[in-house]
Amino acid sequence: MKATQIKTAKRNRRHNRIRSKVSGTAACPRLSVYRSNKFVYAQLIDDEKGMTLAATSTKDSKGKGMLEKAKGAGVEIAKKAVELKIKQAVFDRGGFIYTGRVRALAEGAREGGLQF
Repeated sequence: MKATQIKTAKRNRRHNRIRSKVSGTAACPRLSVYRSNKFVYAQLIDDEKGMTLAATSTKDSKGKGMLEKAKGAGVEIAKKAVELKIKQAVFDRGGFIYTGRVRALAEGAREGGLQF
């Protein structure tokens, strides 16, 4: 296996371990984060119904750097959650390390009024 395949396999293992413990409901959905090389995506997911309640990405947010865009995406997902009358969520970092863009998105969501 190549280094990139090993890295992806490790992240998938971490993600599966997290997902075995974290689940979202309609009242307290799962805030799922995916980080690609270019963008960061966030979704509010109700796992009981298997539905995405709200979604956003850094494609839509404004800012200079990736950290500012990620923070903007966090604020935006929190606004969408408030519109849906959702105050609490369970954070799912998707197997990524809680630093950089993932942390900025989480902090932005907390600033926007989402609790987790």
